[in-house]
Amino acid sequence: MIGWYVHHHGFGHVTRLRAVQPHLTEPVTVFSSLPAPEGLPPDITWVRLDGDAAPIPTPDGGEVDPAQLDPTARGALHWAPLGHPGHRARLATIAQWIAGNDVSTFVVDVSAEVTAFVRLLGVRTVVMAQPGDRTDAPHRLAYDLADRIVAPWAEGVIDAAALRDRGDRVAYVGGISRFDGRVSGARSEDPARGANRALFLGRTVDVTRLEATVAALHARGWLTDLAGARDDGDRVDDVWSALRRSTVVVSAAGQNSIADLAAAGVAAVVIAQDRPFDEQRHTARVIAARGLALTAPDTVSSDDLADLIERAATCVSGAPDWTSWRVTGAAQRAARAIEEAS
Repeated sequence: MIGWYVHHHGFGHVTRLRAVQPHLTEPVTVFSSLPAPEGLPPDITWVRLDGDAAPIPTPDGGEVDPAQLDPTARGALHWAPLGHPGHRARLATIAQWIAGNDVSTFVVDVSAEVTAFVRLLGVRTVVMAQPGDRTDAPHRLAYDLADRIVAPWAEGVIDAAALRDRGDRVAYVGGISRFDGRVSGARSEDPARGANRALFLGRTVDVTRLEATVAALHARGWLTDLAGARDDGDRVDDVWSALRRSTVVVSAAGQNSIADLAAAGVAAVVIAQDRPFDEQRHTARVIAARGLALTAPDTVSSDDLADLIERAATCVSGAPDWTSWRVTGAAQRAARAIEEAS
């Protein structure tokens, strides 16, 4: 049996789990403070963990911000607030499950604290690596303890300083996309023949700039689609057809988003979002250096963004060579690396 910790920030960690899990031969029990997504297969059990970031009530009717409770243990950890009942409960839930099951390995995506805790319980651990500057003490601890480190990019594509001295335990599997396996076939034809179409994938700019960019593109004869770009109301569960019919996709620089762009083989404008450890800016620099997409800061104006979208449609002829991202087979390779760790 495999345990799998899923971080609660965004949808990317859940998406990665769902891409890799079908290639595993063992059932998976997931631990996360996120609610269970719909449509999980029967061989995934989802355990909802208590949160550990809410203020703690005090006897006098007040509350204490956990950020004031030495959550980093003087820089040794990322988040372990003293005296937080939710933090205690979530680790106790994981420990109780491990004590009662034959666990072959435990995947952590991502948490230095869960990695250390699970390894202290005597369970083999697999850590999902991420781009950015991960040379701080908590990341070093997690990488030191991991029996296997899965890097969801091709070897040599991203220079991850934290992994340089851990080469024997790192599996560079390539970009893990939920659309791997749907890469063959001709690109979708747009029903409006000859029209350029831009897809805004996820929340890359605020609503005001989004609407101004869309208006500017419409004025230039473009068609536009939104997929989670404005709010959850325009979220699309399966954007494959929208990706394949797009001339240009506007996307953030998250690992899953970039892997999906690579799977679809589309031209793109990538806007790095502000994330811990400069994760997305690090990825965006690699994307730009390899000529895979145009990039822009998250402060880009609507007029400049519209100009970049038009440039992207012409400078790469709508078909950049994403093969270096090594998406094909990445989910299978990740599953193999996980099971080889047991």
